[in-house]
Amino acid sequence: MKNILLAVVLLLSTSAFAQKKNAKTSFEVDGVCMMCKQRIEKAALKTKGVKFAKWDVNTHKLSLIIDERKTTAETVKKSVAGVGHDTKEFKATKEAYDNLHECCKYRDEEVQEDHKKPKK
Repeated sequence: MKNILLAVVLLLSTSAFAQKKNAKTSFEVDGVCMMCKQRIEKAALKTKGVKFAKWDVNTHKLSLIIDERKTTAETVKKSVAGVGHDTKEFKATKEAYDNLHECCKYRDEEVQEDHKKPKK
């Protein structure tokens, strides 16, 4: 009887911690333009286990489908920060940020205001 009870407990605990093959997640990433969008999505997609990545220029939300057996949202955040874009948990290094194109300097208020202006 103890063996059966132990087997049931092990089975339930294993399934409770199962990782999803197609898990959806999202988080905010700083950026201001379509060049930022391409860079952010490319960095995310280069991360092993990321199946889908879409960054919205207006909301700054990066939506992902990941294989949790191969990666985590934390790993993707580190990859994105590595190409110069901040998340709440990980800030881009000065070197990575400085390597961004001038129109992508999202920390600069003047650049932010310039991107808010209506296009002619």
